[in-house]
Amino acid sequence: MALRLMGQMRRIILLITAFCLLKAPIWADLPVKKVLKLDAAKKIAAAAEAEAKKRGATVVIVVVDDGGHLLLLERLDDTQVASVEVGIGKARTAAIFRRPSKVFEDQVRDGRVAALALPGATPLQGGIPIMFENKVIGAIGVSGNTPQEDEDIAKVGAASATAAIAN
Repeated sequence: MALRLMGQMRRIILLITAFCLLKAPIWADLPVKKVLKLDAAKKIAAAAEAEAKKRGATVVIVVVDDGGHLLLLERLDDTQVASVEVGIGKARTAAIFRRPSKVFEDQVRDGRVAALALPGATPLQGGIPIMFENKVIGAIGVSGNTPQEDEDIAKVGAASATAAIAN
């Protein structure tokens, strides 16, 4: 029994020694991922809201993380209720496909109706990826006015991301 216990102790000591001698920690190969935090999402939405108000637009503004999950939703006064789900869809599309949602609208308009079958895609203009250090960390979707105006408002929000994240 004592010999068996000594053998187990020797194995444990060898394992501990092996871990201590590793030059890099085990987790060193794991990537580091930047994430969009709520404070930055609020600043991005505020920039889009200011642009919408400047234009007299009644829109829904949605900010999602890089997986398309809702971080923030604002429905400006007098905005149609239907724009809530549409705005979420536009933002989610831009985040998970890592490109503006207009790309899919253009594909459908140009005859590629198969784009309508893409899971999770809302092929409507107004969703813009939010970039930081050349990576998509989220997206903003705007819905309620003309497609071009929705996209222009979303672009203002997305353009404010670097400053929003730095502060």
